[in-house]
Amino acid sequence: MELKTLTYLALGDSYTIGEGVEEEERYPVQLVSRLNSLGGQYFFPPKIIAKTGWTVDELETGINAAETSAEGYDLVTLLIGVNNQYRGRPVADYEKDFEAMLQRAIAFARGNHEHVVVLSIPDWGVTGFAKARNTDQEKVAAEIDAYNAAKKAICDKYEITFIDITEEYRQIGGQAEMMAGDRLHPSGLVYTRWTEKLLEEVKKINF
Repeated sequence: MELKTLTYLALGDSYTIGEGVEEEERYPVQLVSRLNSLGGQYFFPPKIIAKTGWTVDELETGINAAETSAEGYDLVTLLIGVNNQYRGRPVADYEKDFEAMLQRAIAFARGNHEHVVVLSIPDWGVTGFAKARNTDQEKVAAEIDAYNAAKKAICDKYEITFIDITEEYRQIGGQAEMMAGDRLHPSGLVYTRWTEKLLEEVKKINF
């Protein structure tokens, strides 16, 4: 029996490109490895369009500059927004930009909303980087919550699977082994946890 071959597009920022970790530790790469180990199907290596520091509009520009498949993708994941919050942009602006980006993600998934998965924005306020700068953790947490609430509401509107990675990250993100060398970005151990959450949802998709 011939294996079904599948494609995956991962859109995002530093969390998706895996700033500070090896390529195989990035969650899109870990996810493909886990999916392929299940048998019955084969995912090609993920197409990742993501860069550290990107806001939603910068991701849009990055997508326009990248080579993407005209045939679309079998799976699309989206994790974007932390840099909008970090730069102090209003939630209302993010809502507008994120909705347009989500529509684009759905289009990449050939219009199939069931093949798109969105992850919540992690709270960078718990990291060693934030603590070293005496960051107002409560302020960051409140703003991240507002962003994520807006994000989830838009996902609900389009019937998109939304995975909350924020609450767990608040518990573990400041632990030494859970941080990359810059003490801001997650280590591969965190990405493994996100991969597990993604895996559970992606396994439900009928490819």
